[in-house]
Amino acid sequence: MRKAALLTLLLLLTPAAALARPPVVVELFTAQGCQSCGEANAYVVRLAERPGVLPLTFSVDYWDYLGWEDTFARPEFAERQKAYVARLKLREPYTPQVVVDGRAQVAGRQTQRVEQLVREAARTPVDPPDMQFMSPRRVDVGSGRVPRGGAEVWLVRYDPREQGVAVKSGDNRGETIVHRNVVREIHRLGAWRGRPTAYRLPEAEDPGLATVVIVQGAKGGRILAVAQPKAD
Repeated sequence: MRKAALLTLLLLLTPAAALARPPVVVELFTAQGCQSCGEANAYVVRLAERPGVLPLTFSVDYWDYLGWEDTFARPEFAERQKAYVARLKLREPYTPQVVVDGRAQVAGRQTQRVEQLVREAARTPVDPPDMQFMSPRRVDVGSGRVPRGGAEVWLVRYDPREQGVAVKSGDNRGETIVHRNVVREIHRLGAWRGRPTAYRLPEAEDPGLATVVIVQGAKGGRILAVAQPKAD
């Protein structure tokens, strides 16, 4: 009880700046072996420069059979996309696909439609729970309303650098695929039930990665809150 009361007090004292609208999260599901993904990748490179938007590039592995194994893909990234496929009632996963704030999806090449979804998300009223990094290994999530079906807390670590990968086989042989904000780790930290809760963060595989914690409806639901540690 004392720990919960102390956590609640700390979150009530969080500076008002921490209560600002979280950035719009734009998730791109892509693959280096996907011949039609280059335009969507290039769009994310530009989008990463825009304030108020957090693009995240998830490389998937289900096109590896075409002749090129994606150098950034992990099975858990494809699993995240499958959760969106079920939640958004799609027939199957595809690339390039963009999911905006966990609320809506569109083909990644339809950049004008992506822009429209980003604008709509930025105008959508939100009431996120307070979030505060208490140390490099702990984040606290405050109280708030939980969507039907529950909510989860996710840790995402990504490489903020722009980087190119020379593809040597498959449909994109001879092409250099440019990436930005490539996700390298994703961890489910636990459930969030609307009460102040502290979550322990695993140590990063690479100290050069950026960190973001996302509170989201369970099983690919809408994104409720986003927080990143302050730069030193």
